[in-house]
Amino acid sequence: MADSVCYYATGKRKGAIAKVRLVPGEGKINVNNRDLSSYFPLKSYIIATKEPMRLTGTEDAYDVSATIIGGGFSSQADALKHGISRALLDINGEYRGMLKKEGMLTRDPREKERKKYGLKKARKKPQFSKR
Repeated sequence: MADSVCYYATGKRKGAIAKVRLVPGEGKINVNNRDLSSYFPLKSYIIATKEPMRLTGTEDAYDVSATIIGGGFSSQADALKHGISRALLDINGEYRGMLKKEGMLTRDPREKERKKYGLKKARKKPQFSKR
């Protein structure tokens, strides 16, 4: 398998970072050395993860191997989707239009707001007492 080409990309969302590797194959997706369906608890995460490959018609053309660290399941699924989209872009630049139109190449910039002093959480204040 020395002559097969690998495509690497990194996807991010909130605190999750997905390092994605695409290899020509039959469409298997492994996340942290586990099958995709056994890793994610909800079917919606699995569907969201496969969306870039379905959109470009490469579902059965490449095997995906990913390592994900940080975040929860939702942000991990989005980070994986972002990473797969970026790796597909390395394979064929003509995918850019359809992936960009669906917003899969844009890294979602929303992060958790930090807690401020004097407050209970980022914006929650202690109850005000007049007397």
